[in-house]
Amino acid sequence: MAKHLRVTFLGGLGEIGRNCLALEQDGRIVVVDAGLMFPEPTMYGVDLILPDFRWLVERRDRVDGIVLTHGHEDHTGALRYLLADVNVPVYGAPLTVGFARHRLAEAKGLGSLEFIEVADNERRRIGPFEVEFIPVTHSVPSAHSLAIHTADGVVIHSGDFKLDPTPIDDRRTDLARLAALGDEGVALLLCDSTNAEEPGYTPSEREVGGALRRLFLERPDRRMVVACFASHIHRIQQIIDVATGQGRKVALMGRSMEANVKLARRLHQLRAEASDFIDLANVDRYAPGEVCVICTGSQGEPMAALTKISRGDARQLEVGDQDTVILSSHPIPGNEWSVGRVIDDLHRLGVEVIHSGQEPVHASGHARQGELRTYHQLVRPRNFIPVHGEYRHMAHHARLARTMGMPPRHILLCEDGDQVEVRPEGIRKVGRVPAGFHFIDGGAGDLDERPLEERRMLAEYGVLLISAGVDAEAGRLAQPVRVSARGWFDGEGDRQLIVAVTEEVREALEEALEDGQRDEGALNKVAQRAAGRLLGQRFRRQPVLLPAIVVL
Repeated sequence: MAKHLRVTFLGGLGEIGRNCLALEQDGRIVVVDAGLMFPEPTMYGVDLILPDFRWLVERRDRVDGIVLTHGHEDHTGALRYLLADVNVPVYGAPLTVGFARHRLAEAKGLGSLEFIEVADNERRRIGPFEVEFIPVTHSVPSAHSLAIHTADGVVIHSGDFKLDPTPIDDRRTDLARLAALGDEGVALLLCDSTNAEEPGYTPSEREVGGALRRLFLERPDRRMVVACFASHIHRIQQIIDVATGQGRKVALMGRSMEANVKLARRLHQLRAEASDFIDLANVDRYAPGEVCVICTGSQGEPMAALTKISRGDARQLEVGDQDTVILSSHPIPGNEWSVGRVIDDLHRLGVEVIHSGQEPVHASGHARQGELRTYHQLVRPRNFIPVHGEYRHMAHHARLARTMGMPPRHILLCEDGDQVEVRPEGIRKVGRVPAGFHFIDGGAGDLDERPLEERRMLAEYGVLLISAGVDAEAGRLAQPVRVSARGWFDGEGDRQLIVAVTEEVREALEEALEDGQRDEGALNKVAQRAAGRLLGQRFRRQPVLLPAIVVL
């Protein structure tokens, strides 16, 4: 059992998503966030990517709770997979917990789980830890920084944040409490690094509202369709305010959009009257200038509302030259191609498209360098580990801390799987735990790297099918070797290649048969090796090889 506080990073360091870490003291563990990540285009058939929870599952009897900083899926989306094996109380703001409950209910995974709602600045005892929930501004309401009081000092986890002086709900970051904690002494700061490369300050969310209002006013006779994250309640509030202020009715499109707006209204996080909304099925009863549609799909997700609209597959909404679509978001790294395809398809339909590259219709929820400096100055930690970001983001954040006078020996750049011990004299890495990607395929369930690598090879190199029949008694080929290719260009060069592979495999099989080989499995390996050797050495090709040598 570790003598000092340990922090174990299970995800979120070196990528955008999969945010999850564990704090361990006196043999007890509290988990901060359990997020997912969306796949890259080359991760064929993968729906979600999770942290590797094996280390936690093996210690499930020592976990006292899971604490959520806010309601985004990169912090809560893996909860249902973790809770299936580690059933412990989940702590978070009412809206954060509400989002999580809804996702678990959709997955039929709610069961007997315990959710504990916390208020701003509340302190909760969780095992040997006392966790304090400090209000911060972000792109979802009710976000928190965490001050985790431990026997080895206070650990502050910033959560996702920016220092917005004019938030939509007037709930500001509690700078006074952060400063007071700095005065008391902070042993370790774990801080959001997403925008650590960006100088200056992140624009206020209210600036987006001004841009939307101008764009709507300039288009009084056009139907406005605005796509944004369903969790971005403040953005949705501004869109509704702009639309209703100009006499438009609002229609919601997308299951998560409808569910989140319903939840936010019930929790008084979103101000809107029932009379402001119309059913999507009734949109065509109104003139274009009398309607605003708010939908999901700003990241080009294949099954989201905006993607269906762009393909002409949306049952209740067709768009054309009387429509303006606003993408009130910025593509998450890796989604640029998908978003670009949706924009192209909308243009083909004659739609006017406006995005953040043209107009200020999006503001990040993450702090830039100016705000990060302020946070560090308030907290004044003895030790610092950048979190939440790709490696370059964390490296820039570490450099920022050094420019502020923090000694390099008190700054650690970590990666997923690292374990760090907090001691009075400083912090140091003390070990590694499994922390690879855990892939979820909606149809096939869990995936490991092997089938995913096979899918990549199939996509990049195609497949070569090799068949033949062997007369075991006579020791000769009873049916000739046949080679066919799938998934590559079948030009003249490829036809010559197939002839060469056919001849190479035939000679190898005949030689094996002359040596007395009759085992079907062994003959298949002979064929595979012969084809692979020739393709790799002479043709520099690496297709998936599927031999089917049958002994008759």
